[in-house]
Amino acid sequence: MENKIYGLLGRKLGHSWSAPIHAALGCEGYRLIELEPEELEAFLSRSDIGGLNVTIPYKRDVMAYCDVIDDAARAIGSVNTLARRSDGKLYAWNTDAIGLLWMAKRAGITFQGRKVIILGSGGASLTAQAVARTQGARAVVVVSRSGEDNYENLDRHADADIIVNTTPVGMFPHTGEAPVDLTAFPACRGVLDVVYNPRRTALLLQAERLGIPCSDGLPMLVAQAKAAEEFFFDKPIPDSENERILAMLRKEMTNIVLIGMPGCGKTTVGQALARLTGREAIDLDACIVEKAGCSIPDIFVRDGEAAFRALERDVTAEIGKLSGKIILTGGGVVKDPRNYAPLHQNGRIYHLMRDLDALPTAGRPLSQTTALSALWEERKAMYEAFRDEVIDNNGSVEETAAAIWRDFCENSGA
Repeated sequence: MENKIYGLLGRKLGHSWSAPIHAALGCEGYRLIELEPEELEAFLSRSDIGGLNVTIPYKRDVMAYCDVIDDAARAIGSVNTLARRSDGKLYAWNTDAIGLLWMAKRAGITFQGRKVIILGSGGASLTAQAVARTQGARAVVVVSRSGEDNYENLDRHADADIIVNTTPVGMFPHTGEAPVDLTAFPACRGVLDVVYNPRRTALLLQAERLGIPCSDGLPMLVAQAKAAEEFFFDKPIPDSENERILAMLRKEMTNIVLIGMPGCGKTTVGQALARLTGREAIDLDACIVEKAGCSIPDIFVRDGEAAFRALERDVTAEIGKLSGKIILTGGGVVKDPRNYAPLHQNGRIYHLMRDLDALPTAGRPLSQTTALSALWEERKAMYEAFRDEVIDNNGSVEETAAAIWRDFCENSGA
């Protein structure tokens, strides 16, 4: 690797996770390389190129500068992996196909005999089309904004079995958007989304609600990176590396979200978790106070609960876009079902439980005006709908934080 260039080639790469994946595979010098179109030719002529991954918008553009293109990649019509070999020639492959196949297999989704709808017509779409066809799909339909099959006539493909999203719709920072409504496809039995930030796009959140097997694009990203490294250095890498690196990234990028009754200990446990893990803890109530310019009791007195909940919803939507944080919510965040998606999209949600007679009420507007037992009965089902796991917080703060971290380390990669 000495004096060789390894990295991801693209135009805007601010939120790529490729560098940590390749570092985990042993390519420590891997970096992000942002170029404008007019810079491609000069860069790709460099003799010190070791290995490159290529992302949008250059997966087809770089083919003009390659000396040898793998037959499968040429058939697909796009490449995402380049390596300069000892003969001085620039070789090209498409490892996205390998990644997409592993992503689908891991989610239990098969293409054989299925009608596949592919959203988008770019480089990733070409890969998805090729994979679906080589895996025996009975029909492959490409949907684009201006194509013969577009978002205005989807009703003629209501019999689709598999939906593959290759567009950036729903990708950070524009989370919460979905390219299609899955209820328009009553026969759908699998959804794949190449977007990997957030972990659960609006499309995948709907698939979860409908009980449809689905996957985000991170497994694809990891598997194609492993395959690319094999081409970079011309040596095999154990397949077990895919699951190891995927689990590592899930753990690093997934948020820990704490919900629970007012006074149940979310703030103190969150601070203990921050000390234990080195993660940043973000208190949604503190963010609301900063945004409003006054205390929460003052917001209730001045504007009422409805205004507070609107502020809470806005802050939750913004903070929920982040990755790898500890998010501390207010006791009533579960009252608005719209808060679930931003908390769940990148997070594992822990419901802290503490005995009602141990809950303090000072400085908590609703706890002072409503009996805690009545408040619990009102919100019990709401907490159950939001949570992934229940954690008892009747012991010490440190014990509770340790219990959350143990569970998170075991289950965040699932």
